[in-house]
Amino acid sequence: MATDIKAPTFPESVAEGSVAAWHKKPGDSVERDELIVEIETDKVVLEVVAPEAGTLSEVLVEEGDTVQSEQVLGKIGAGSTKGAEKKSEKADVKAEPKSEAKAAPAAGGKSHEVKAPTFPESIQEGTVATWHKKVGEAVKRDDVLADIETDKVVLEVVAPADGALAEIKVEEGSQVASEAVLAIFTEGAGGADTTADTTPAASADDGSGDERIGDKILAPAARKMVAEHDLDVSKIEGTGKGGRILKEDVQRAVQAGTAKKSAAPAAAPKQAATAAPAFEGERPEKRVPMSRLRQTIAKRLVQAQQTAAMLTTYNEVDMGAVMDLRAQYKDTFQKAHDVKLGFMGFFVKAASEALKRFPDVNASIDGTDIVYHGYQDIGVAVSTDRGLVVPVLRDTDSMKIADVEKGIVDFGKRARDGKLGIEEMQGGTFTITNGGIFGSLMSTPILNPPQTAILGMHKIQERPMAVNGKVEIRPMMYLALSYDHRMIDGKDAVQFLVTIKELLEDPARLLLDV
Repeated sequence: MATDIKAPTFPESVAEGSVAAWHKKPGDSVERDELIVEIETDKVVLEVVAPEAGTLSEVLVEEGDTVQSEQVLGKIGAGSTKGAEKKSEKADVKAEPKSEAKAAPAAGGKSHEVKAPTFPESIQEGTVATWHKKVGEAVKRDDVLADIETDKVVLEVVAPADGALAEIKVEEGSQVASEAVLAIFTEGAGGADTTADTTPAASADDGSGDERIGDKILAPAARKMVAEHDLDVSKIEGTGKGGRILKEDVQRAVQAGTAKKSAAPAAAPKQAATAAPAFEGERPEKRVPMSRLRQTIAKRLVQAQQTAAMLTTYNEVDMGAVMDLRAQYKDTFQKAHDVKLGFMGFFVKAASEALKRFPDVNASIDGTDIVYHGYQDIGVAVSTDRGLVVPVLRDTDSMKIADVEKGIVDFGKRARDGKLGIEEMQGGTFTITNGGIFGSLMSTPILNPPQTAILGMHKIQERPMAVNGKVEIRPMMYLALSYDHRMIDGKDAVQFLVTIKELLEDPARLLLDV
């Protein structure tokens, strides 16, 4: 008797979804809870798993088709002879490379499951970003085996002991849940051959979907990558059994750029027929998936603009007094505190004082409630290769300028190394971002919800200014304060920014609290 494979029950806000990808073909054997198909909605991608073990007997909805909540997508039948044979073949094909990959570890010692870290409640899943070690490669205790990328931080998975990876269960790019098993690790092993014999174990292809192109045999995953990157398979060297081209082989060819197809002779007449513009030489393009951090940043920025009545007010500050102070004390400051005296320390302290005077700017909106914070936790935006992160300095009102500078240097280094903790980026009552370090003269910063204001610093530029009736060249910086007009009136926003201007133009005010 066949069992229905149904689409998940969609939330009330989701009307329909589309079939993004079938991971099994009719005739394939499946295990209970094994991923069969993915349904993409306008909010999330939902995974559909096998309700029981058996054979996928029928696919009722093709990839790209629209489906409704709980619609029947396909059917699973009892394991047929064909399915059993395929499953047996699959086991046979896997058995040989796995035994070779595990040959060295078997002589080692105790085996361990390598698991993903325990994610905080605010993180549902992560992505395997990079495997730093191969199957059979010798590693030391606490060596980094893999990186797990979440929408907030990169988490490291380390070796539990001296030994080697015996098997990799989750490939790069795959999504994993908290504490999911990523690999099998064996103590005291290492130094095994990690090339042709061990690669099939990691690729997890059983050979059932292989395709021959010319004299080359391609694994299914490799065939898909070849099509995506428009590669010439004759130029790709296969390292699998019998010269079989694996996904890893295609990845190496893409990185090396050696298998790109040359322009077809028929291209010129086709362009002429369609009157399309002709271009000489290669016009390379690269398509890469958006990282989870970048997806989260994009989602939050759009959400901020859609939900807040965002407005920006501008002012300018003469940075001469602060620059003179830095020039006078920078060497003494660095000797005393072992950190350079920067501009951000002055801005954080000035913002802390202004936030005390204008509590609305330090507040946040929670539904129909206003939450007034009796402390100042200021987030400082830090740019990394992976995107923008905002670690938070706690209780900045009680911090000295040296403490602020040390905290910012530490945040910057750890952010670029992906070492920031989740808790260090949560909370915050106000944010400061400095586009001036990249040369920005003026910009409109976007709110960091649920905060209701953000201060933008910019490039210091010498400009002619009227000072006591005379024109002088002064080092000026434009300041921008974006704020949520639902919470903050224009008058308070302007006065807040003027307060920061006055404190910076006369830094003694920071010491005298005036």
